[in-house]
Amino acid sequence: MALSTTLSFKYIRIDSHNSIQQQPPYPLFSCSPQKLTLSDSGKWRNKVSFFEGFRSRGKRDVESLKKELLDTIEPLDRGAEASAEDQQLVDQIARKLEAVNPVMEPLKSDLLNGKWELLYTTSQSLLQTQRPKLLRPNGKIYQAINVDTLRAQNIETWPFFNQATANLVPLNSRRVLVKFDFFKIASLIPIKSPGSGRGQLEITYLDQDLRISRGNRGNLFILKMVDPSYRVPL
Repeated sequence: MALSTTLSFKYIRIDSHNSIQQQPPYPLFSCSPQKLTLSDSGKWRNKVSFFEGFRSRGKRDVESLKKELLDTIEPLDRGAEASAEDQQLVDQIARKLEAVNPVMEPLKSDLLNGKWELLYTTSQSLLQTQRPKLLRPNGKIYQAINVDTLRAQNIETWPFFNQATANLVPLNSRRVLVKFDFFKIASLIPIKSPGSGRGQLEITYLDQDLRISRGNRGNLFILKMVDPSYRVPL
């Protein structure tokens, strides 16, 4: 599937205007009264220090994996120059990041909003490696997503400047059905989609600057955030 996009959806709950009843104060944790000794206090500080260190180390591990992934894909020309061994290595690092995904329900996250630049993919429909290099998409490729409207947009730059817009239908909190509605040739000539342009996309890793997605045909997509304020045309 070509670079499909996923837009998040939100649930909004409106509470009725019930009167607020005063409740007796309850402690966050219930326990029997106990005198805290100096040694107990030291043990508590040690436990807090341990958990803070654990969280800090986990964050460093994620940043180290992200750097390893970006360093690995940097010379691969968005995947066009990747050998089978390169693809396997990139996939292994991506899976390590997916295992520590900080956003478990990415389709409910505002972090999806904005314009993302494609850094790497295994999708031949995007890479077009069977063509001579001058006839492939050589400029940057973007994918934009808006959570509130469930709209997505794929944007090619040099040399074709083609675009596609799509509606997104959430299938669960990680996966969407992508239904393309319009294509633009050279960013000027709009063509209505015949209805066959569709696929599925699952977001497997998301943070404020990196997104990893996998298509229903097994393709891998790695993107970085470039403009969180970008809006997809309706």
